[in-house]
Amino acid sequence: MNELSFSELCCLFCCPPCPSRIAAKLAFLPPEPTYALLPDPEAGPAAAGSTGTSSLRSRSGASVSGSGGSGGVEGRWKLHLTERAEFQYSQRELDTMEVFLTRSSRGNRVGCMYIRCAPSARFTVLFSHGNAVDLGQMSSFYIGLGTRINCNIFSYDYSGYGVSTGKPTEKNLYADIDAAWHALRTRFCISPENIILYGQSIGTVPTVDLASRYECAAVVLHSPLTSGMRVAFPETKKTYCFDAFPNIEKVSKITSPVLIIHGTEDEVIDFSHGLALFERCPKAVEPLWVEGAGHNDVELYSQYLDRLRRFIGQELAVQHA
Repeated sequence: MNELSFSELCCLFCCPPCPSRIAAKLAFLPPEPTYALLPDPEAGPAAAGSTGTSSLRSRSGASVSGSGGSGGVEGRWKLHLTERAEFQYSQRELDTMEVFLTRSSRGNRVGCMYIRCAPSARFTVLFSHGNAVDLGQMSSFYIGLGTRINCNIFSYDYSGYGVSTGKPTEKNLYADIDAAWHALRTRFCISPENIILYGQSIGTVPTVDLASRYECAAVVLHSPLTSGMRVAFPETKKTYCFDAFPNIEKVSKITSPVLIIHGTEDEVIDFSHGLALFERCPKAVEPLWVEGAGHNDVELYSQYLDRLRRFIGQELAVQHA
């Protein structure tokens, strides 16, 4: 989340209050893309296009090959990571990744990544990442996480992030995760009872929205926010009609088990947000409050993986036995 002065906040919320403007100012910091999607030459000319040289490199509108009717979302693609992605693994792990494009209901192309971390895995995690990162930067983390918790990982970039087109807005967030959910279910034939929705920071917004509408195996909310107004004005006690990201009003509608993880020293989204969501969520399981952790280092604490392993490997396993 960005830090705004009091005068900027007053202007933002009062002249006039607009949820999309609140969302853009407080939440979205798309980085320069750290990856590109290149046509797979082994897929033949249908995937590589008539010239075989076009690629999808960024949200700025580079040409995309594929059938004209799909608007450039069909075909097979290979992942090219830049140095800024800081990939920590070898070609063998890179080969476990499948990348492709889908299209949201709002007309944006959405970049997707599926990583087969554990071939015998029962669950696939649909991961909505935090702010100021894209799939390229997150790829190493996904491999490590999936391997350690014995899950495959599916993720996507929000509109305006990575190779996804359009602008980052609250409405686009919801359409983006809907497109990802549909792709995971249809392209990979993963049933809802085998999907774990995982949202981190701003990623908890589309995660909570989707989980409030669909039942799944479980939900993980990592450093979640209650709403945009409550982040900007911590004393806010009610949800106004112009508030953005109203997780606090949706979390009670989730019917799947919910694990909430939050650092007690979170400097971006106060720990009180995690507590408030836990108290409001009827399906919440034993939470993980990481003593001393901030907003971006929760996963560095040993109890992070310990709690995820116990939740997925034991608690969910018993429920699905």
